[in-house]
Amino acid sequence: MSGVNTLKPRAVGIIPARYGASRFPGKLLALLGDRTVIEHVYRRAETAASLDELYVATDDDRIAGIVNAFGGKVIRTSSFPATGTERVEEACRGREIGVVVNIQGDEPFLQGEMIDLIVEELERAPEFPVVTLMKKIETVEELKDPDLVKVVTDKDGFALYFSRSPIPHSDPSLPVFGCKHIGLYGYRGDFLSLFAKFPPGPLEERERLEQLRILENGYRIKVLETVQDTIGIDTPEDLERARAYLNRSL
Repeated sequence: MSGVNTLKPRAVGIIPARYGASRFPGKLLALLGDRTVIEHVYRRAETAASLDELYVATDDDRIAGIVNAFGGKVIRTSSFPATGTERVEEACRGREIGVVVNIQGDEPFLQGEMIDLIVEELERAPEFPVVTLMKKIETVEELKDPDLVKVVTDKDGFALYFSRSPIPHSDPSLPVFGCKHIGLYGYRGDFLSLFAKFPPGPLEERERLEQLRILENGYRIKVLETVQDTIGIDTPEDLERARAYLNRSL
């Protein structure tokens, strides 16, 4: 992270963080090795060369206290945001920012290069309002996992749809085919404030995927492919899987 502080930053990273996740409350404060999950995410995001500023956006005193303790920066938000993107928008409200990167607080193995890829694409193509990432699915188990969001794109790499269901339809007689969504989003600053004005649509509410709000309102999402993987922590079982991965990599 460059550490540059200007009136209009090139790019700001925001990690939206809430304590009360429905399936795993307090997961961001769970220990993964000798650090909490949220600290792993913050430290990884700090390695991104493209970010001028990095913050955790939260309404929770416990999360804010932990972040302050390890030297991270916090923006306090209200308890009203229903989605991560809404919390990111509130944290950035009133500021002029070139690019805002929404960094998932439960992805402890993200790479700074993944953030840089998104920022660089938004700077290269100013007509794109949103850029995100995907990775090829390698197993049938991944394809069928409802906690692993799938994405299909058109020939130019723009998202057609995101779903928790296996998409496209998988013929068991054919090799596994599909891509999973890596939940990092880069937003052009002016689009982020526009997103906050959109009400949730029926697809978003059914799938429980906020990115569908963008597609439902007629905007496009550019999806870049990465070979780097992450482990999202949605359940206690995911945390154990992440701990096993961390132990293997030491």
